[in-house]
Amino acid sequence: MKNKTIAVWATLVTGTLGLQRIYLTGRYDAWAGLALAPTLLGLYGVQRARSLGLDDTLSWVLIPLFGFAFAGCAISALRYGLMDPPTWNRRFNPGADEENSAGQTGWFTVIGLASSLFIGATVLISTLAFSFQRYFEFTA
Repeated sequence: MKNKTIAVWATLVTGTLGLQRIYLTGRYDAWAGLALAPTLLGLYGVQRARSLGLDDTLSWVLIPLFGFAFAGCAISALRYGLMDPPTWNRRFNPGADEENSAGQTGWFTVIGLASSLFIGATVLISTLAFSFQRYFEFTA
């Protein structure tokens, strides 16, 4: 049984690596790989910025990829957590009763949703601020 609360927290914590897809689908598929690529490129940008400084153009182009990937994972966690129990159970627990407890929303799910919203919005706004700051410093 795939539990909605575990899916929300797995998506928030390990979503940039695509590991929540192993929990939800039982395999590491193409969507998981698509989440991993911008994460690795963004972390490479962070490594370049640490070694070469923020004046390195490639680093400030790559760094926002990690922020956007994380924000996308936070949105996915919100989507999973806000799914109603019958839809959740039909999609991730086929053959189970539509009102099975695995698809129910509990307090830990709500805390995960609030965390996803808060952290995801913070990361997205920070990424946009960093991107615009670097862009305008570069063009000035």
